[in-house]
Amino acid sequence: MQQQIAAWLSAWQIHYAAPLAVAAVVVIILFISLIVHLLLHRLVLPMLSKIGEKRGGGWLSALTQHRLFNRLAFLFQGILFQIQCQIWLHSREQVRDVLIVCAQVWTLLFILLTLFALLDVLLALARRSNVASQLPLRGIFQGIKLIAAIFCAILIVALLMGKSPVYLFSGLGAMTAVLMLVFKDPILGLVAGIQLSANDMLKINDWLEMPKYGADGAVIDIGLTTVKVRNWDNTITTIPTYALISDSFKNWRAMSESGGRRIKRSLNIDVTSIHFLTAGQLQELQKAELLAPYITQKHEEVLAWNHQVQGDLSMPLNGRHLTNIGTFRAWLERYLRSHAHIHKGMTLMVRQMAPTPDGLPIEIYAFTNTTVWLEYESIQSDIFDHVFAVLPAFGLRVHQTPTGHDLRHLSTAASPALPDQH
Repeated sequence: MQQQIAAWLSAWQIHYAAPLAVAAVVVIILFISLIVHLLLHRLVLPMLSKIGEKRGGGWLSALTQHRLFNRLAFLFQGILFQIQCQIWLHSREQVRDVLIVCAQVWTLLFILLTLFALLDVLLALARRSNVASQLPLRGIFQGIKLIAAIFCAILIVALLMGKSPVYLFSGLGAMTAVLMLVFKDPILGLVAGIQLSANDMLKINDWLEMPKYGADGAVIDIGLTTVKVRNWDNTITTIPTYALISDSFKNWRAMSESGGRRIKRSLNIDVTSIHFLTAGQLQELQKAELLAPYITQKHEEVLAWNHQVQGDLSMPLNGRHLTNIGTFRAWLERYLRSHAHIHKGMTLMVRQMAPTPDGLPIEIYAFTNTTVWLEYESIQSDIFDHVFAVLPAFGLRVHQTPTGHDLRHLSTAASPALPDQH
């Protein structure tokens, strides 16, 4: 086309026919590119966006939301511009070489941006899958983006220098130490993300506890270099991704998936309140439905043992007797087994721990049948509210360190009354 326009201008005896022909071809190329741009961005892309909005949350909506079609349109424009320059401009024109290099740089940039958009679309679609949403894909995709950006930058530099990219790639070997230092965190994060995914160590929405970084909450994002944790007070803690490999952390996912959450709490009994049960106390406790079978069985067992020993039962050291603390443990275990919110398929026991200066610990070790935090705390509180309230029925007291009020009460009771002065 350039030669035809130059010949036509020469026929009209117009001076500077060759430069004018080049300028005319460039104007035509730019005009056609502008027309294509308007058609794509004013007609085709808005139509695709409307279709994506009507489809709601489908894959087409994800394509339009992440501007994939928009970047493909710019990529197509760059390729079309380069083709026009190669066809319509003479191969010996310097303007042709400059425009082709610009078009190639444009094409490489939008190939990179199109790859970014495609990865964003895949990530958005993966989040809608129950399985894929639990994988740290965002960190892996960020690693791919980083590698692609470095590769694209090398190609662009080689293109502008007019050299083969092989020369630049061969020079990377000498810069390996520098690159390792500059991209240390992304490289470590990429490796950590792959290890977290391969070993199933961490997923989105896992309850993570890492005291070293002050993290105690749900994982909301696993990136290339950082992991974000929304703590239970709604603050956000950012943890380096590689720290999850180099340091230890607690993941509560297994607890959530098991369907039961552990109750492991003790109440301290005042040892001075522990004694043998009298006949009257046994009759009173036997009215409890949960205790009646236990007391009947134990009472018969104790009678049989004492009959066999034939000792003087007036002395408590002879024979066997039921204690209030043992009967309380038996009642508490039966109470937990009959509780509607205690998991029956997991470990359940009431055990006596070693005595301490704070009394005799009686520990409840059981699991609720829910892992929801609010429900768990409510169930645990209800159980201990009831347990503390029934202790006097067994003649037991909870150990409590004397408070200032207790000391003042003792001081007042011990001080003699002042004599009346007349």
